[in-house]
Amino acid sequence: MTKETIFRVDVQFGDCDPAGIVFFPNFSRWMDAASHDYFLQCGLPPWREIASLPGCVGAPLLEIHSRFHTSATYGETLDIHTSTEEWRGKVFIQRHRIVRGEALICEFRATRALCIKQADGKLKAVEIPEFMRAACA
Repeated sequence: MTKETIFRVDVQFGDCDPAGIVFFPNFSRWMDAASHDYFLQCGLPPWREIASLPGCVGAPLLEIHSRFHTSATYGETLDIHTSTEEWRGKVFIQRHRIVRGEALICEFRATRALCIKQADGKLKAVEIPEFMRAACA
């Protein structure tokens, strides 16, 4: 089991569609921000500053599954609970639960690969270092 972090979002008027509910792509944007924040809260530096991984660009999204339970609207505060479900060689799977108080708004399961940028500009997935896994344990 890994640490669980909370990333807080205050829903703004511009986050909503004409019906007044959060436009669904914003949940993906917030989930992505929560993923980055997760590693910072676990005590790791920003991706580009990890000295043992020169050229590190982060963890691009490979696959995402989402399930919406109810809507959210302007003026609400949402908490995104993030944890890592599984570590594989070059890939990890994170779970994000977006809640308003006790109400579950939606759930995401995201598969990401840890990548560096090679000299030719192409991305390459690399093994997830043990220090990264340990920081999140």
